[in-house]
This record gives sequence, C-alpha cells and structure tokens, in this order.
Amino acid sequence: MSLETIWAPWRLSYVAKDEPAEKKSTTPPGEKPCFLCQYRESPADDAENFVLLRGEKTFVVFNRYPYNNGHLLIAPQQHLGDIEEIPVDVQAECQAMLVKMTKLLRSVINPDGFNVGLNLGHVAGAGLPGHLHWHIVPRWNGDTNFMPVLGDTKVIPQSLEALYAALKEKLDEDKSGR
Repeated sequence: MSLETIWAPWRLSYVAKDEPAEKKSTTPPGEKPCFLCQYRESPADDAENFVLLRGEKTFVVFNRYPYNNGHLLIAPQQHLGDIEEIPVDVQAECQAMLVKMTKLLRSVINPDGFNVGLNLGHVAGAGLPGHLHWHIVPRWNGDTNFMPVLGDTKVIPQSLEALYAALKEKLDEDKSGR
C-alpha cells in the first residue's frame, strides 16, 4: 500500500490569511491573530462573520471553508488551546450547543448524520491550535466521503449567506415559540 499526496491549495487562503490590523484580539503574544477571538469581540459584525449564535460561554460560527453544507464550529469564548484548560461549565455549554446545533441542522437541512470532531494540536489537524473548537459536519447518504478531493470538486448547493439566514430564522422562530 502506498501513500498518495493530495494537494488542497484552496486551503492556503485560510491557513495563511492575514487578519485586519484594526480588529483587536486577545491572542497571546507571539501567536497569529485568532479569528475566533476577533469574532467574539465584535458582536455587531455577527452576520458578516457568520456568527450564528452566542451563549454565555460559547458561540457558534460557520466554517468559511466547509467540507459540507452546514459545517459549523462551536468555540468557547475564552482563548483556550488545550482541552484540559476548559472549565467544566464551559464544557457543558459546548456540549449543549452541539446538541442544539445538530437539532437545528436536522430541522432546516435534513442531513442523514453528522461528523462531530475536535482537533487537538497542530499535528492533529488543528488549523487554529490556540483556540479549541468543535466541528459539526452534516452528512448525507451518497455524499461520497468526508472530503472528496480526488475529483477536485465539492459541490455545496447553498451559499453561506442563504443557510445563515435560514438557520437564524429557525432559531428566532424557536425562541419566540412559534
């Protein structure tokens, strides 16, 4: 069995992205600016940043480079890079958000299942190793595999803006009891 190398140059814009200097961040000195901290600190820009929901200790944001339609990130508001650093109450809210978001995604886009994961450390695939976040990736029967790079194409049939609006509408509807 030989190992093949698969190139994914479209990810470079995410990994090497320079964040605007005018946005403040609580990123520790010496670390690359943290987009999650920047999003946390700018609630007025939630729609622009695709921040879907804010809790007391966590928030939910769209992955701008989704593996599938509806790929969400759940992050603690604190800039924490190790799972052992997360206080129990923040862990509990992260879990509650995972449950709430899978329920929301089921009701709006009807996936057949989900991949839910957390990458701990750079070598484990964490593109932002300093600020932990969980991935929720909706899956459908027949969507081939987790990341169909071999065909060089992944068709995501809905824009981030359209899905953001649909999920926000459902959240608002649920909040008002309709």
